[in-house]
Parts: sequence; structure tokens; C-alpha cells
Amino acid sequence: MGPGGAALDIVASDSERAALAKRFGFLGLPALSARVTVDRRLGGQIVVEGRLRGRIVQACVLTLDPVNQDLDDTFRIVFKKDLSDDRDPENGEAVLSAQADAPEPLSGNLLDVGEIVAEQLSLAADPYPRRPGARLEDVMPKPRHPGRRGPPDQRRHPFAGLAALRDKPGRGR
Repeated sequence: MGPGGAALDIVASDSERAALAKRFGFLGLPALSARVTVDRRLGGQIVVEGRLRGRIVQACVLTLDPVNQDLDDTFRIVFKKDLSDDRDPENGEAVLSAQADAPEPLSGNLLDVGEIVAEQLSLAADPYPRRPGARLEDVMPKPRHPGRRGPPDQRRHPFAGLAALRDKPGRGR
């Protein structure tokens, strides 16, 4: 990376999309691309910003039918190679920051921008995809109680039989 940073256009190939779909449990990943910039900032920080676009196909959590999701997501991650400045001077322990932009540690001299895009893909995917119109009531079997009388809301307690045994005098004791 030069002093002015770098800009990358990433377009995943068929084999890369198939591998990512398998890795994240998608039914398919028909499209994936990203525009990413990597810049050095003062204080040894490296800022990775990008925009991810794509389409994923997942199984509906209720019906297992395919559900398409179009993605258009932006991301920003700050890395810092030397986090020693972020250590307590007395005991040398790392001081954790509550900042939203607290840097991620960077070990070595390489950033895997493709892996960063893959991780952002997994974060952008709906964790509970649902087919439009799918309702839990439509896929759950209706309770059947043959021969039961009375309103359906009155159910027999599962331990009612044990209570009846408790009230009987013991035999052979």
C-alpha cells in the first residue's frame, strides 16, 4: 500500500461464491462485489472502509423455502498494529476502550481484504430469513386431543396422574 492508500474493486468468482455460500450455510450466493478503500492514518491506524453489494439465498426459518436477500451494506473497520500505546503504564495490561471506533489489533504486515469482505457478508445476512407471508401458525401442527371435552384452553396438568397416586394409601408398606 502506498502512502496515499489503496482502492480495491472486488468481484467474487463462481468458485469463491460457492465456497462462501457453503461456509455461511447459504443456499446460494448469486452475486457478490465490494468497493474497498484502505488508508493509513496518524497514530499507526489503518482504516478499511467499503461498500458490499450482493444477493444471497437462504432457507426460510419456518418453511425452509428459498428466501432471496439483496445486500447493500457499508462498513468501516479501524486496525492498529501497535496497541502498546493502549496499555496501562503501571502494569502493562491492555486498556479496553468503549469507543465505537476502537481499533482492532493488526498482527503482521498484511490485511486480508477478501476475508474482511467475507466477514461483512456474514454480518449483513439476515440471521432469521423468513419467506414473505410465512407465519409460525401455518407450519405448526394443530394440537389434537381426541375425546377431550370442554374448552380447548382447559388442559390437563401433566402431573395430575402423579397427584392422584400421592393421595392413595400405600400398598404393602
